Amino acid sequence: MEEENHELLLPLVDDENICLPLPINVVSKYWNVDLPMAEAIESSKKYSGFDGSILIEGIELAERHGLTCKIIHSSLSELKKIIDLGIPPIVILPGIPEITQHASVITGYDKVEKTILHYIQKGNQEGEQQEGAIPEDIFDKEWSEEGRLMIILAPSDILSSAELKNNSNEKSNRLCLISEKQNILKNETEAFESLKRALELDGNNLTALYLFGAMFNAQNSPECIKYYEKCLQINNNSYLTYNGLGNFYLKTGQFDKAENSYNKAIKINPKRSAKIYKNRAFLREKQNKNSDAKDDLKNYLKYYPKAPDRGIIEQAIREL
Repeated sequence: MEEENHELLLPLVDDENICLPLPINVVSKYWNVDLPMAEAIESSKKYSGFDGSILIEGIELAERHGLTCKIIHSSLSELKKIIDLGIPPIVILPGIPEITQHASVITGYDKVEKTILHYIQKGNQEGEQQEGAIPEDIFDKEWSEEGRLMIILAPSDILSSAELKNNSNEKSNRLCLISEKQNILKNETEAFESLKRALELDGNNLTALYLFGAMFNAQNSPECIKYYEKCLQINNNSYLTYNGLGNFYLKTGQFDKAENSYNKAIKINPKRSAKIYKNRAFLREKQNKNSDAKDDLKNYLKYYPKAPDRGIIEQAIREL
């Protein structure tokens, strides 16, 4: 009996730009659509000094060249269904070891091994595509930290056959990515407006709620708390939300609340951020919990061995 194959063969690509992130380029080439790097380079000029990638720029570039995109909150079963339709989905996952997120192309899954296969940029010596396998349960837990956000890029006829469950909140999710872009461009009013519209379309949009909280947090406004708390009511596995709350409480001197929030974030994912340990060490030292603060500083260096403040932190460890 022939074994079922749930793997897609994706092209090897190593070209990327902040306005043409690698996952968008890979999936576009899979559909035989060559996105012009010159166009991405031109778009990227307005983001000088930004270190990261702007997904919505890549998505809009792909759409200008004939592909259709849906941005949805999904599930493991729907992800598998999409793969079996021959569509490689892009998922948003935690960035390790720092807090930022990253987009990853899923190339397939293994029913027997119960693993999810990720596209890895570099091929082996024969130039074949390599895949990273992650156990299903670990993948789903990490994906849930980001509300199981998925980007599906495909020709419109193929995408319309997919019958996606959460198709209705697509516009709301897109507005979240637009808001992030406006934030990077320092267009605060436009960023707020995009999020406001996102929540009008879907009041329970996790991404919009978190981003609203983050924007208010950046302004040191206690208004951030209600957005963070609503986010946690919907998804209590949101690492970024607990971390955001911790940061707000730390800034406002509410050390017990800050520590509680950081503890919850670390319980969800102890390896996701090094900085969270440094923040918790600071407040623990203020509470005279020197031994705990010392452990946190050691963890900070463990997860961020190339920390620019390594010498200062090592000195602080010796003095605690």
